[in-house]
Amino acid sequence: MKKIIKHTCMLLAAVIIVSCATVPLTGRRQLSLVNEAEIQQQAALVYKDFLGDSKTKVIKSSNQAQLVQRVGKNIANAVNRFLQENGYGDQYDFHWEFNLIEEDQINAWCMPGGKVAVYSGILPVTKNEAGLATVMGHEIAHAIAKHSAERMSQTILAQAGGVAVDVATAEKSSTTRAVLNTAYGLGGQLALLNYSRNQESEADRLGLVFMAMAGYNPNEAIGFWERMAQAKEAQGGGAPPEFLSTHPSDARRINNIKKLIPEALTYYKK
Repeated sequence: MKKIIKHTCMLLAAVIIVSCATVPLTGRRQLSLVNEAEIQQQAALVYKDFLGDSKTKVIKSSNQAQLVQRVGKNIANAVNRFLQENGYGDQYDFHWEFNLIEEDQINAWCMPGGKVAVYSGILPVTKNEAGLATVMGHEIAHAIAKHSAERMSQTILAQAGGVAVDVATAEKSSTTRAVLNTAYGLGGQLALLNYSRNQESEADRLGLVFMAMAGYNPNEAIGFWERMAQAKEAQGGGAPPEFLSTHPSDARRINNIKKLIPEALTYYKK
């Protein structure tokens, strides 16, 4: 039994060592047991189904929809340049899409591969273009840092357990599909993975840099997060807006962002 446990631990350690990726800019090493290309393909299908659902109202022709398109493209172009200039270009093949959804929820998200949705309910909180860039930069950061793939990898590792881990990684295609189906599209509803607080903080850092690269003053992020805190208070201190459901506390986030702004400003060009 001891030999089995020892061999299992050695196998597990080997899998973790060889199955790692690096997050751009932060340099953090992360677990990567899934096929990123397959995740993006599946995510694109789910995104298409979401947009085509009769319950989804996509706003096409409005100043707000054009604003979402403009901010999204500005950030995506800046991120693409950064990835190319820093040797990450061959690791990303995103097909960006940006859509404004008529929905009262204070929410926004970016799926693997650059599929972005902004809900109209968050626009009164973003208030201006820089505020929207704060939101979209943060959500795009999750995709660039491949946080969904990381969470899926952690799920696979937890489900595989012991000696079965080599089987799970050998059958990446079917395993990835099963985990992805659990993470997205349960019962026809978009059930995005919740990120950890560490991932949220990493997305804050990357998001500030990305918005700065795109020409938006990262100092504007403070005002946005303060307004988000007020939006939560306006809901009576109950459940927070969806956009804040798994995020660090308001005060902690704002304090951390203030510490991150000097780094982001080094990338800011008016």
